[in-house]
Amino acid sequence: MPRDNMASLIQRVARQARITFRSPAGPAFGENLHRLQQLLDEVRAEDLHLAPRGPSAAAAAGGGLPWAGAVPPVSYMHICETESFSMGVFLLRSGACIPLHDHPGMNGMLKVLYGTLRIACMDTLPPAAAAAPPPAAAGPCHRALFRSRQHYTPASPPCLLSPHTDNLHQIDAVDGPAAFLDILAPPYDPQHGRDCHYYRLLEGPPAGAEPPGLPREVWLMETPQAADFWCGGEPYPGPRV
Repeated sequence: MPRDNMASLIQRVARQARITFRSPAGPAFGENLHRLQQLLDEVRAEDLHLAPRGPSAAAAAGGGLPWAGAVPPVSYMHICETESFSMGVFLLRSGACIPLHDHPGMNGMLKVLYGTLRIACMDTLPPAAAAAPPPAAAGPCHRALFRSRQHYTPASPPCLLSPHTDNLHQIDAVDGPAAFLDILAPPYDPQHGRDCHYYRLLEGPPAGAEPPGLPREVWLMETPQAADFWCGGEPYPGPRV
């Protein structure tokens, strides 16, 4: 079945996002969210005038990542933003990682355009009076439920997050560069309590052991943004929204 041209499709995605997130507590939210998910699942890299990028140049002697210290490991292409949602494209170079972070009070949708992403998703848990953080903790700690760790490709449906489910996640590019279309609703806004916080998983499996099963409870320590992670900007080449 022929697909709509991209100008129509991306405008339909933006229009549906506006309809969906202007009333996230309304009775039609679930139906509108499903419709948005269906539209987002249709989007492909070529529709946004993007082409998969080849592997980065060989790493310098010493085994460092090829982009380390030269260009941002992650770039962002801004498409549009309203009071209720923002939409853009994140491009990850080979080996890049968007560290574990949260989206306070926000919904989100992520659709892979090219490459493969490994996405680890977690939920925050309420404090427990009897629970104590690990001795290694050196900062504010939070209990969380490590829900899933999955691979996503262009053939995968969108990855969804809500204010209470899968709200924390880490995104790694696997075996080469990757890109994804991202919708956040509402956008980050520190003045309204929607600032991004970064975390580190405190526990790890013993050397040589199989990773513990999921889901499971874990401890996270809030950390500053990692020194080797920063996000640059690139112009969006696709149809205007």
